[in-house]
Amino acid sequence: DPAEASPSVVFENIERCSPNCLQMLLENISGLTLDADFTVELIPEINVAVATFIKSIDTKEFIEKCSQHKRVREFKMTTRLLESTQSIKAENLPDSVSTDYLTVYFESARNGGGPVSDVQIFPEENSAIITFCDHKGNT
Repeated sequence: DPAEASPSVVFENIERCSPNCLQMLLENISGLTLDADFTVELIPEINVAVATFIKSIDTKEFIEKCSQHKRVREFKMTTRLLESTQSIKAENLPDSVSTDYLTVYFESARNGGGPVSDVQIFPEENSAIITFCDHKGNT
């Protein structure tokens, strides 16, 4: 069901395509505009980009268009829906942050959160893994 599909699409094997080229390619394929209709987050450590559509589109149909697109194939990129997860990683946290603070922060509806089941802090990395009771509270 397209209404249930994730608004985010993962592009893998992006090393042959510059960030600007990828953004223009997505605009060409989708007919939409960067920033107004979608955003792109690059994750160079794992050679991936995630396009998140602000404007409602059929992301499954978009993935099908991408898989058939000449340039996407030339760049040897693959696309898939971003799967739901129950955990997120928070980075660049202050040294003094507490488990209780992070729990309350990520449970705040104002912050797009939901019920938190676990928080693991990694002080040496100034990061934490926050696990939600369900995948809806991790936007």
